[in-house]
Amino acid sequence: MKKLLALTAAAALTLSTSAFAQDGKAVYDKACQVCHSMGVAGAPKAHDAAAWESRLAKGPEALVSSVKAGLNAMPPGGMCTDCSDEDYKKAIEYMSK
Repeated sequence: MKKLLALTAAAALTLSTSAFAQDGKAVYDKACQVCHSMGVAGAPKAHDAAAWESRLAKGPEALVSSVKAGLNAMPPGGMCTDCSDEDYKKAIEYMSK
């Protein structure tokens, strides 16, 4: 019984951490930089304002939708398995500046 309780508590803690928005740089470092640091397969390079300008014009909701659905070579959700919409927005904001 104690093992079951401990496992349940550990699972609850793991799930609850994804309920909090992550820092944009942290999301970029763990999931986005692989492609966005070098512009792999046409991904806009991080911190290249000109590359992000037309994308940002679509609005944050459209960009998050593209990330979640996948776009061109980017798989659905990018490379982030635990990102919320807010996490994606923060990562986009970080990369686009």
